Amino acid sequence: MLYWLTLLSDGGDFFNLFRYITFRAGGAFLTALIFGFLFGQPLIDVLRKRQGKGQPIRDDGPEGHFVKAGTPTMGGLLIVGALLTSTLMWARLDNPFVWMVLLVTVAFAAIGFADDYAKVSKQTTTGVSSKMRLLLGFVIAGIAAYWAAQFHPAELQNQLALPVFKNTLINLGYLFVPFSMLVIVGAANAVNLTDGLDGLAIMPVMIASGALGVIAYAVGRVDFTEYLDVHYVPGTGEILVFTAGLFGGGLGFLWYNAPPAAVFMGDTGSLALGGALGAIAVATKHELVLAIVGGLFVVEALSVIIQVLYFKRTGKRVFLMAPIH
Repeated sequence: MLYWLTLLSDGGDFFNLFRYITFRAGGAFLTALIFGFLFGQPLIDVLRKRQGKGQPIRDDGPEGHFVKAGTPTMGGLLIVGALLTSTLMWARLDNPFVWMVLLVTVAFAAIGFADDYAKVSKQTTTGVSSKMRLLLGFVIAGIAAYWAAQFHPAELQNQLALPVFKNTLINLGYLFVPFSMLVIVGAANAVNLTDGLDGLAIMPVMIASGALGVIAYAVGRVDFTEYLDVHYVPGTGEILVFTAGLFGGGLGFLWYNAPPAAVFMGDTGSLALGGALGAIAVATKHELVLAIVGGLFVVEALSVIIQVLYFKRTGKRVFLMAPIH
């Protein structure tokens, strides 16, 4: 929104600063951080009053988890609120990739909110059915993947970039959209699985978002892509503003989520943030890089897959509990 102040600029005054993505990214970071500090405690007070017993704790979980009983959930509302406010203020609102990532974030947050609400209101560890969550997630991801493809350059549409190998692409053809859907839904659920201990999920999310933000800025600039010999995706540089807001909002949330946590992000936050990471990876054509910068999420998801498959085959467990955190 503030970008439009450049219309008042003659090229040599303060308003000209709003033309620079890096300046607006800094503004988004500070806005989200301040938002978190200002509204964090009031939100926690409201959640504690509304939820009473807070997030239900699994009976078969580690003993250390029982001390968290009564801690309110849905703290992801703070992150999403900070992220929305900062992005709408500082990003260019005529950029399709910004809207694509924003809408994925909000849509997955809505799924997570419904799940958290069901758990808290019924005081059960099971909320919205996993089938319904996956169905809604794939619908959202399908729309986002198709949307992104329409704004990718023609030579990059349906292409999968291989990390490390410079400017190496694999044509997925009609499989691009289904693959992108798996990336977004997989990222959302992997972060959701990781959200188990105080501050465990938000830290790697911040690291991954920071890395993806730098990548988005780089692949959105012709000079950087020519120097690095990577593909150029015009318009993705604006995603840096979004990731800066995510980093600031995450830092503000961490103030209340660090041990001992005063609030949990819940599925409201974990699904939203994971979906956002997946959407950014698809928008920037760096889907495989997400598995590297978000390595912890991959390990957590694999531990669950291994546990389930091994138990179905042998009736025994590989891990004492999965995910392994």
